[in-house]
Amino acid sequence: MTRRLCVDDLLDLAVPEQPALSPDGGRVAYVLRTLDAVSDSTQRNIWLVDAAGNPSRQLTFGNADTAPAWSPDGASLSFLRESEGHVQLYIMTPGDHRFRGLGSLPLGVGKPTWSPDGTKLAFAAFVPGRNTGSDAPVVADGRVYQSDGLGLLGTLTRQIHVLDVASGKTVQLTHGDWHARDPEWSPDGGHVAFAAGPAADNDASLVAPVHVLAVDVPDAQPVLVGPDDHVVSGVEWSAEGDALFVVSSRPVGHAAVIRLPLDGSPAGNLTASLDRNVMGGAPAYPGAAPRVINAGRSVLFCIRDLGCTHLYEVDVDGGEPRPVLRGDGLVVSELSVAGNTVVTVLKTPDSFGEIASVDLSDGAVRVWTRHGSNFAETEFFPRLERWFPISDGTVVQGWIIRDPESEGPQPLLLDIHGGPHNAWNSAADDVNLYHQELVARGWTVLLLNVRGSDGYGADFYRAALGKWGIADAQDFLEPLDVLVAEGVADPDRLAVTGYSYGGYMTCYLTSRDQRFAAAVAGGVVSDLRSLAGTSDSGQFLSDRELGGPAWTDAPGYEAMSPLSAVERVTTPTLIFHGADDVRCPVGQAEQWHAALCELGVVSRLVLYPGGSHLFTDVGRPSHRIDFNRRIVEWVEKYANGVDSEREPMPARSGAGVDLNE
Repeated sequence: MTRRLCVDDLLDLAVPEQPALSPDGGRVAYVLRTLDAVSDSTQRNIWLVDAAGNPSRQLTFGNADTAPAWSPDGASLSFLRESEGHVQLYIMTPGDHRFRGLGSLPLGVGKPTWSPDGTKLAFAAFVPGRNTGSDAPVVADGRVYQSDGLGLLGTLTRQIHVLDVASGKTVQLTHGDWHARDPEWSPDGGHVAFAAGPAADNDASLVAPVHVLAVDVPDAQPVLVGPDDHVVSGVEWSAEGDALFVVSSRPVGHAAVIRLPLDGSPAGNLTASLDRNVMGGAPAYPGAAPRVINAGRSVLFCIRDLGCTHLYEVDVDGGEPRPVLRGDGLVVSELSVAGNTVVTVLKTPDSFGEIASVDLSDGAVRVWTRHGSNFAETEFFPRLERWFPISDGTVVQGWIIRDPESEGPQPLLLDIHGGPHNAWNSAADDVNLYHQELVARGWTVLLLNVRGSDGYGADFYRAALGKWGIADAQDFLEPLDVLVAEGVADPDRLAVTGYSYGGYMTCYLTSRDQRFAAAVAGGVVSDLRSLAGTSDSGQFLSDRELGGPAWTDAPGYEAMSPLSAVERVTTPTLIFHGADDVRCPVGQAEQWHAALCELGVVSRLVLYPGGSHLFTDVGRPSHRIDFNRRIVEWVEKYANGVDSEREPMPARSGAGVDLNE
């Protein structure tokens, strides 16, 4: 007998991440992410599955183990383990579960990559700067001094290191007051390529082009490869070692797979004909770094198309890119290649994600794991695709979640994605479980990929630059008018929610339109002027997304900022925010809450201690369940007249700190 998905099912999720295919193509080591209610933590351990179809088995039990990587001979597996706040490097033999630490660095290490001969590991790691004691003042001479999820960096910098596996000795290769990341070995093992911004104006330009550094040459300096005005998010060497393939972009716009010859020849854009964004992969964003296949003749990469993330290949010398794995509701994340096999984490409309492979010789797809089997008797309400014409001629894609057996107008929740360049799709969603619970309670949920969303071409992607709210508000409101006219939505029971950019748009819409009976704004931005100087990405947003610094266009910033029209808000509003968020700083939520309280509008502010901007995805399980439940309860109470609010939870339980009215 089937049942419906609910918020509490979050604790039963088991989702694979970070697959690593063994060199012989016969085994996949991967991270399994689970949630533990007792410790109130997200746990990650290394698991192994083989091509013979045997059940997956757990290799490590540290509960904070990540980044598995096979040695070139397939005999050893390196991984990272976090303990007491520091991440260190370990190596194990999968057959006997024995492992050993490979030295330690005071500030931990980053994801390692093996040298071709298996004798060394390269990784990025933070190194101390001046005044870096735990109680020392944080000194910032530039604008990059904090990072969401890490906090205040001060003068810490991330540098490239190489560790000798036999001796455990570590050598720091780069030295500078800039950050380096993503090291990749050349085929001969003599060089590493990495992204960094060592130019004198990097703090202002925020670029991170690719560099190459000789490993065994004393005092070698990084050599810039290709344009110096790009942001690189993934690096791969050609099979011959004479070129690099990178996921690269010039802010703000589509990323592309760029071929960078090491001899100084012109760079080549291998994906320009697609008019789609290449996804290099990042927290809360799918995709992966490019991977060379077919004996070096072609390159694998991921693109976003109509909200989904698909796998493509292109010849290294150019030509038309070809699909390898695509389809409605498919989302590809992370790639590992051996021979003619590529493995990935594949999400579908019926799966939160499993390890899957594609045979590159015939395109056959095979699922290796079954970690979602505990939801075999759980029925998901599907996301049904719908396209909405807007009055200016634009057409936006959306999805409606609704009980197919329901009839007549229902309360409707408009949910707005973040970014603004993220995108909804029809794959199963392990973050926003309140969608499924609300539909089971008789609601309709509407998801829209409006102007600025990714997967619809470069012009659509850039359509809201410098016009946040102004360019895209009608893309939200006109589809609501359509659904009301069709008898799908009850005009008196409309609610709106969103997180990050979605939280911004929730505030913007309720300050310009009074149709909503309830609003829930998460990861809020309410004042774009103060955001520019307080967010860890504030300069990037102001310069690239908003048209320039606030002082160059005060009227434009005022027109885009929700706070400039807060006196028009009448909608009861729940605001939830990570207390340690520095991407959308918590003061943005506090300003909105304070203004609503001053105006006599029903407002509730909930802060989640220790929560970064991504706490909704990777935070404490109690926090994730709490914000999901609060959304359900708030919109039920204020838009649907159903008061099912729980008793306040004590702060020590892990719930958000509720600053009521």
